[in-house]
Amino acid sequence: MDDKKLYSPKVMKDILDKYGFRFSKSLGQNFLIDGNIINKIAETAELDENSGVIEIGPGFGTLTQVLCQKAKKVVAIEVDRSLEKVHHETLDYDNIKIIYEDFMKIDVDKLIKEEFQGLDVKIVANLPYYITTPIIMKILEERYKISRIVVMVQKEVAQRLNSKPGSKEYGAITLAVNYRADTEIAMIVPSSVFMPRPKVDSAVIRFDILKKPRIEVLDENILFAAIKASFGQRRKTLLNGLSNNLKLSKDVVKTALEQAGIDPGVRGETLSLEDFGRIADEIVKTNK
Repeated sequence: MDDKKLYSPKVMKDILDKYGFRFSKSLGQNFLIDGNIINKIAETAELDENSGVIEIGPGFGTLTQVLCQKAKKVVAIEVDRSLEKVHHETLDYDNIKIIYEDFMKIDVDKLIKEEFQGLDVKIVANLPYYITTPIIMKILEERYKISRIVVMVQKEVAQRLNSKPGSKEYGAITLAVNYRADTEIAMIVPSSVFMPRPKVDSAVIRFDILKKPRIEVLDENILFAAIKASFGQRRKTLLNGLSNNLKLSKDVVKTALEQAGIDPGVRGETLSLEDFGRIADEIVKTNK
């Protein structure tokens, strides 16, 4: 690879100062400054000449440079337009398109169709902590034609996304992710590899998108409503949580749980996605 493109922290600071750039706390800007970590992220994405990459929040562009060298095409989406002059200097590649817009407002399906015809599309990013969950849920819920997501997130968030039933990290988002993808934490990343340095460590997590949801259910909306209801108030039993939040009688919920083979007295954090799938289906059948 072209090592001269991996700028040292001092050179990065000089370039940012030259264009009067100031880090924004509200945008959660923490730029990667470690070449080994950057290369590891690209390796985890497994990019080649058949790869198209959507990068969310390129920042200074150190990760973007490696993505451009390994993939056929990169579309980088940056909400902070004050970085445009910086990008003219740091991202002089023929295979990149930079869109200065909020990712949450972009029609990603349209973007994929227009920019990545015939390519295997992956999303790779160092995500801002403050908007990690909304971004991941947007990607998974809208079912874009992508094969993999590789993102840097807060360490605790990565552990939550990759947790197992019964653990303290396990929650509604764990199940939502598990419904759509296989996950694996690729590496833990110390706070020292960022500029400016955040207060917590990060992790790189990989999502391999399933060709179809992990389980089949009668009503997907009921599945996620049941999951959300079960984790809304963790101290409540499953029977109370479902009946209160789904506005169903306890008799209806109890019958559904019994038909699904689930003890009404258990709590949601002990149940697997498959358990919730059976519960949702029985709620649909019982409530007809």
